[in-house]
Amino acid sequence: MEHSWEAEQAPPAPPASEVSARPPPPLTHEDNRGFLQMLREKKERLGVDAAKVEVRFEELTVEADVRVGRRALPTLLNCAVNAAQELATSSHMCTTRKKPIKIINGASGTIRPSRMTLLLGAPGSGKTTFLKALAGKLDSSLKLKGKVMYNGEEVNSSTPQYLHAYISQYDLHHAEMTVRETIDFSSKMLGTNNEFEMLGEAIRRKKGVINKVDQDLDSFIKATTFGEGSNLTTNYIIKILGLSECADTLVGDEMRRGISGGQKKRATIGEMLVGLARCFFMDDISTGLDSSTTYEIVKFLQQMAHLMDLTVVISLLQPPPETLELFDDIILLCEGQIVYHGPRENATGFFEIMGFKCPSRKNVADFLQEVTSKMDQKQYWIGDENKYQYRSIEKFAESFRSSYLPRPAKDDLCRTNNTGKREEILTSATRRISRWNIFKACFSREVLLLKRNSPLHIFKTVQITVMALVISTVFLRTNMNHKTVLDANKYMGSLFMAVVIVNFNGMTEIGMTIKRLPTFYKQRELLALPGWALLSSVFLISLPMSLLETGLWTSLTYYVIGYAPSFLRFIQQFLVLFAMHQMSMGLYRFLAAIGRTQVMANMLGTAALIAIYIFGGFVISKDNLQPWLQWGYWTSPFTYAQNAVALNEFLDERWASEFYYANAKTVGEAILKIRGLLTEWHWYWICVGILFGFSLVLNILTIFALEFMNCMYTKAIKILISIET
Repeated sequence: MEHSWEAEQAPPAPPASEVSARPPPPLTHEDNRGFLQMLREKKERLGVDAAKVEVRFEELTVEADVRVGRRALPTLLNCAVNAAQELATSSHMCTTRKKPIKIINGASGTIRPSRMTLLLGAPGSGKTTFLKALAGKLDSSLKLKGKVMYNGEEVNSSTPQYLHAYISQYDLHHAEMTVRETIDFSSKMLGTNNEFEMLGEAIRRKKGVINKVDQDLDSFIKATTFGEGSNLTTNYIIKILGLSECADTLVGDEMRRGISGGQKKRATIGEMLVGLARCFFMDDISTGLDSSTTYEIVKFLQQMAHLMDLTVVISLLQPPPETLELFDDIILLCEGQIVYHGPRENATGFFEIMGFKCPSRKNVADFLQEVTSKMDQKQYWIGDENKYQYRSIEKFAESFRSSYLPRPAKDDLCRTNNTGKREEILTSATRRISRWNIFKACFSREVLLLKRNSPLHIFKTVQITVMALVISTVFLRTNMNHKTVLDANKYMGSLFMAVVIVNFNGMTEIGMTIKRLPTFYKQRELLALPGWALLSSVFLISLPMSLLETGLWTSLTYYVIGYAPSFLRFIQQFLVLFAMHQMSMGLYRFLAAIGRTQVMANMLGTAALIAIYIFGGFVISKDNLQPWLQWGYWTSPFTYAQNAVALNEFLDERWASEFYYANAKTVGEAILKIRGLLTEWHWYWICVGILFGFSLVLNILTIFALEFMNCMYTKAIKILISIET
């Protein structure tokens, strides 16, 4: 009886849905090592030789032309004077007064594959510039001298983008996407191969020892199976970065709740890690992460570097001792110069030869960054205090280059088993994806963003509906006759308001485009995302919304106001407003793309709006414009929208009452003449075609702006200049 009572009181099993909703167990280091070892063995059996890439840089120097002194201060006067001077310099009317500053100064060295390299240096020492130079991602405004070579081949624009990956220190993501969707999109853009899928299929078909098959399959499932994600590479990256709990959570931003800052940093790492490149250059990946998480991530990266023969360079500011021990080599960068580059175990020995010793209580990473500092160097001096003299960074660098580690001979380049396969390696690493696949990835993302931003589009629809109801009551048809020129003037006012409000409705493109630009610039640089793929997707997604909004406006106002009752005239007015809406969206996208900041884009949008309305033919008719301003009338899109809607209305039969004015025989023709508008019907189709032409040209210009213009940001460079008098 006691046993049956206990059985009755036993807690029920959780439902299947609750079990499936639980996050999977975390991937341990042992599981990851076993999975990577299995992947390596499978590649070896298939005869797939992992491409090892050795990175070598010789006399690498990066310079920037900057203003110094008072002219470098960001005041209004300085901005105006500097802009005028830049214009004069480009016209060869004067010489530039900028001074060249060396960010990286004569760096040379070799980074070998299958090793973890730690890049150490104080803030402002040039770590980011150094990593970008190695990855071929330098800003075009910087001057690069020297060579960066992958397996003896110099890095240039023809080097495959998928051979190397640079991970930025800035976390820029679409707030409306989840972590899984963010990493999965990156996987599609990087053309990640399907080696994980091939491995899983091979394991399932394997013949032989059952226990071995079960063990391999269990290891494979642990590493690559998670939730509803079908991309095994994405699942694996999510697991090793510890993002399983937030994989289906929105990234978020300042206006939308999402993941934490540390999780955003891990998502940033995962974006590039999912590409499975052969070289990784990671810039300050520990920002926002606690020491435990940093250790876990670096440990996984170490296993990938050793077992998959990757070349990994990671920049960390203050790594704890346990994290430091995971690295094989150290590069110490101080004020743009390499002070030490070699095995981690020999770093303290080099400085001990120079007379400086790391205390047992001191973290080695902190010691390496402080020993070159003028303020902290003396405390590590092990000689006679009276004989101490400050050792400058130049002296450390010269001692390292000349005596401690000799430079490798030129014929010693790439001593790995990949010698003689350089061309094959660089060619096989391309993994390009077709333009159609790029477009599909971008289009599916835009559809997703449209769903996530549905409240915004619903608000726009409600807004234009309310405006349509207001305008309909202002120009109600019970008070609108169609017999005299004065009656026609009222209709002219309502048509003007229709074009104005439709144009204003397109201004929301400024904010929407500005918001996505920083993420686009990052993905253009790191994922090779082309501007045409983004804009074509945005354009196609906007077509149904544009049809809906202009259709709502026309349906709610046309018959209520009392325009020409013909259904054909209704369709023709809708066509004009749709063309005007497309033109306005194209215009404001273009202004946002060249403005690149909210303030600048709003200023350009306001200026364009004023110019369009002034020269549009309603505020000032064409006949009242000065002859030298006639060009403004014909270049304003508002001109063609105003002419098209007026022709559609006033050439209707109900405006055919006799009225003689300046060769006009009807009231409709008279109002067109008085307003300085066109009077022949064929101009309607010409105006509609020109509006669509404006939309096409503006969207093409936007593509060029997205392709060739860079993000606007301020560069702060600290320069110490000693002036001797």
